[in-house]
Amino acid sequence: MPESEPERETGAVIETRGLTKRYRGGQLAVDGLDLSVPGGSVFGFLGPNGSGKTTTIRMLMGLIEPTSGTARLLGRPMPRAARAVLPQVGALIEGPALYGFLSGRDNLLRYDSADPTADPRTRRARVASALDRVGLTSAAGKKAKAYSLGMKQRLGLAAALLQPRRLLVLDEPTNGLDPQGMREIRSLVRELAAEGTTVFLSSHLLDEIEQVCTHAAVMNRGRLVVQGPVAELAAGTRGRLAVTTPDTAEAVRILKELGVQDLVAAEDRVTGDPPADTDPADLNSALVRAGVRVRAFGMERASLEDAFVALTGEGFDVAG
Repeated sequence: MPESEPERETGAVIETRGLTKRYRGGQLAVDGLDLSVPGGSVFGFLGPNGSGKTTTIRMLMGLIEPTSGTARLLGRPMPRAARAVLPQVGALIEGPALYGFLSGRDNLLRYDSADPTADPRTRRARVASALDRVGLTSAAGKKAKAYSLGMKQRLGLAAALLQPRRLLVLDEPTNGLDPQGMREIRSLVRELAAEGTTVFLSSHLLDEIEQVCTHAAVMNRGRLVVQGPVAELAAGTRGRLAVTTPDTAEAVRILKELGVQDLVAAEDRVTGDPPADTDPADLNSALVRAGVRVRAFGMERASLEDAFVALTGEGFDVAG
């Protein structure tokens, strides 16, 4: 028989309306958030450090109460339905809480034994499988206190994968990982989505969201800037002008006179942001008329970073 397709969620798996969190000192961490995460998506929750992402996730998981507004997970109100909902949700938030004196394997065994919905008969097999999925089998017997930050992140992700989950909530899951580890976690996220799990992934890394997510929301200073399919978020944003020429200095001078902003010259290439009301073809003609040898001319596809800058009028501070 042919292998059956994984069952996929339909409708919104996460939904918030006016979700707001104001801390005692008056700081508004999350301001009137209306978020809708489609079932079956890999949803990127994007924003600089301090933009309200982790506070939002803590409210979604019922860890803190909102000041106002509502949040629903898997169609149920949070935090009221937390007991019914959370067994169907795997989460990695602000790094895993580990017992340093226990091995990675024993940490997972203890974590699973504390879950009243977990079957003790399959515990060891499920722990072994989770360790294998995150690439920790060879380090399973090592004490967690000897783990690097990246290994701890992997172990936290393994804990979230001990049982099948309808929803996986990951807060900066590649934090502390080397480039190879980041690629492995992205690959795992894609696998989980292919199996029918909805993945909600927060990150301050724009390229991470572009590479792995189907949908995204952009946060800035506690407010939602935009949300939607990743392919559409940058589509309405004009990309940068890119000119290949051996005459970079002259090209920069001409383009600057024509109102092109943020010009950058590197070797035989010049890039910049043309005025919105200017036809790129007119810029090309002006360069040629001025004797600039143009070997290539075009508009680069806009990235999420371009969209963020266009929407907020400021750069994306990845260091926070």
